[in-house]
Amino acid sequence: MTGVMNDAGTCLDVSGFVTLLVEEREDRLAARLHRPEVRNAIDQSMVDELYAVCAHLERTPKILILSGTPADPESGTKAVFASGADIAQLRGRRRDDALAGINSGIFERIAKLPMPVIAALDGYALGGGAELAYAADFRIGTRGLRMGNPETNLGILAAAGAIWRLKELVGEPLAKQILLAGKALAGEECLANGLITELVEPWTLMDSAHALADTIAAQDPLAVRITKAVFHAPRDAHPVIDTLAQGVLFESQAKFDRMQAFLDRKKK
Repeated sequence: MTGVMNDAGTCLDVSGFVTLLVEEREDRLAARLHRPEVRNAIDQSMVDELYAVCAHLERTPKILILSGTPADPESGTKAVFASGADIAQLRGRRRDDALAGINSGIFERIAKLPMPVIAALDGYALGGGAELAYAADFRIGTRGLRMGNPETNLGILAAAGAIWRLKELVGEPLAKQILLAGKALAGEECLANGLITELVEPWTLMDSAHALADTIAAQDPLAVRITKAVFHAPRDAHPVIDTLAQGVLFESQAKFDRMQAFLDRKKK
């Protein structure tokens, strides 16, 4: 089951999707992981659908909001972002599958999307689910969030980005606790260590994600896109890339319009 909101332009065709619920607006696309029967374990079908989302957002740059299954008090179902890779599929994979970088490839593509990516996190975000969240530009979580990488307990390593992204996000000592000792962080610990940027109540999680998207959408889209690209450029590319990027933006009509509007407001 999928859903699409057609506000403007060409929207993503999700008629064949089975693992993602998609809502698309003019300035954003919200994709909810939807395999609740296996706690949103990331399988090949989900990877393929995420690739389709990325291809669409590369052609039509928009903010991406990633979320999982919300809690259902009536049925007693607990919230979950993603419990990790699908172990049933992972158990049968061999060396050539690892070398194909199935999850690392899609997570890297998500990280490199033109516009910012927001992960709205509640419940388990473990293993591949945590690595998907690490690839986002912003992470908003709840007190019920549990993030970690238990891969070594399964005889493998966190090869889809956690080993290097975690060190950048939380520093080496804590990254080693998570990766080598299997430490899982609760929501408040995630906030204290900078792994999430905001701690909210579960029932406000999606509203908070959309509020952040509203704030980003209020900026000049081209300036946001170029800033994200320059931010992730290698250190050796600076300051040359900053200067060249600024040269592009200095010629944009939005720069003239927005600065004139600022000056006009000051006159009032």
